[in-house]
Amino acid sequence: MQTRQQSEVPVKEKHQSQLVFLLILIAAIVAASVVFNFLTGGRFLELTNILVIISHIVWPSFVAWGLCFLFACGYTDLSIGAVVVLGSFATCIFGNWYGYPGVILGGLIVGTLLVFINFNVFAYTKIPSWIAGISLAMVYEAIAVVLKVSDATADLIYAEMDKRLRILGQVPWSIILLFAGLAAAYFIYNRTTIGLNIRALGGNKNVAQALGINVNKTLLGVGLICGIFIGIASIVQESVAGRTLVKTGLTSINMVFQPLAIVLLAQVMQKRLNIVIAVPICAVIIYAVFNLLTIMGVPSGTLQEAFLGAFLIAFGVFGQRGIKGVVK
Repeated sequence: MQTRQQSEVPVKEKHQSQLVFLLILIAAIVAASVVFNFLTGGRFLELTNILVIISHIVWPSFVAWGLCFLFACGYTDLSIGAVVVLGSFATCIFGNWYGYPGVILGGLIVGTLLVFINFNVFAYTKIPSWIAGISLAMVYEAIAVVLKVSDATADLIYAEMDKRLRILGQVPWSIILLFAGLAAAYFIYNRTTIGLNIRALGGNKNVAQALGINVNKTLLGVGLICGIFIGIASIVQESVAGRTLVKTGLTSINMVFQPLAIVLLAQVMQKRLNIVIAVPICAVIIYAVFNLLTIMGVPSGTLQEAFLGAFLIAFGVFGQRGIKGVVK
């Protein structure tokens, strides 16, 4: 009985430490927001601007949660952006045809199916995941181009999603969805056998196999979990944008850069805060910075991309401190 009580004390202290760090982080964000508001002449904290930031962090957060599971098992998939594009197309097309059931099922089925296919490739071909991911990205981009140029589907691709079907990209529904995703991701990552197996696989595949973990089965489980989060991200992304453009020449990878920056920053905080909880907070930080740059007249697509690249390098350096050997 005494041993059990002693083991529970460090866990309780860890949770208290994480709570204190979370409160400090929130206070720092509030203080930074006040500074940003001063720099922009009061425009940063306007209600409309706050709603813009909130609406734009939801789909990257879902992609980032998917990447958390992906990275936890030691794999890299650069086709996620192309999957989001095809999932967004499905959301728009089936939504305009069948209403909200089409919105939900279109993006969810396409996103889950494609990512699950990716992990079948990873599991059974033994091709390095980053190579397979690039190849799959080119395949999915080609499919999008075919849909765009085909006379039978061109009008569907160019169509805009009905505004009445886009409430998942609007407050308060987007916030409700964000908290639901947070709860689901936290539970799966921290409280389930598959979450434990995923992290064990990422730690050392040989040791995981020796402990009786079925590697291929675990990878396919990651594919389903990650695919569901990517599918939901596709739904929200289309609900915010209304129309998604075809990406070619591996430009679909650009769609992963901001979620990747979110994950890398969350990894920096991981020793102080659970990575799943850190994801939406890091999303707010990153999108607030880019929103500030936009308000201050820094053009997107040029200097903002340079800032994003610098963030990725900086977060990657801090996130991998103390890790020896090759970083996947």
